[in-house]
Amino acid sequence: MTGNQYRDLIASYIHHNYGPHGLVVYVEITLGKTVIGKDRYIDVFVIRPDDRKAIAIECKYQDSMGSVDEKIPYALLDLQALWVPGCLVYAGKGWSRGVLHSLEADRLAAYCLPDNDKLHKTKMTRELDHMLASVFGFWDLVLPAAKRFKRA
Repeated sequence: MTGNQYRDLIASYIHHNYGPHGLVVYVEITLGKTVIGKDRYIDVFVIRPDDRKAIAIECKYQDSMGSVDEKIPYALLDLQALWVPGCLVYAGKGWSRGVLHSLEADRLAAYCLPDNDKLHKTKMTRELDHMLASVFGFWDLVLPAAKRFKRA
């Protein structure tokens, strides 16, 4: 899978699962400047027009060892500089152990690999689902009803 294919998979997943709840998905938009003064390009930008809440999503897919490892610390730092909530979604098997550990531990990173055909919410999408719930208040979509406390 290429980076653009992964971006489109994430955009499709969000549109499929959250579009009916009022979210609008954009791809490849310009939003301000990076921490080094370049124009910032956002892979996936999601907005709810009703209340103007939004999240910027950077997508990184790495299926073989390569140079993307060096870009991750910069990408996470750049997300912190945004004026809107942001996250880095990632997948693939080509991450070095050190970078993978950093991604797993970072509050701005979310593992996400939707099924390309069905686009259903699964264990492989829940980190992104939790990020979207945090930004847009979709807790009813991610919290299992069976776990709701019932007084005996």
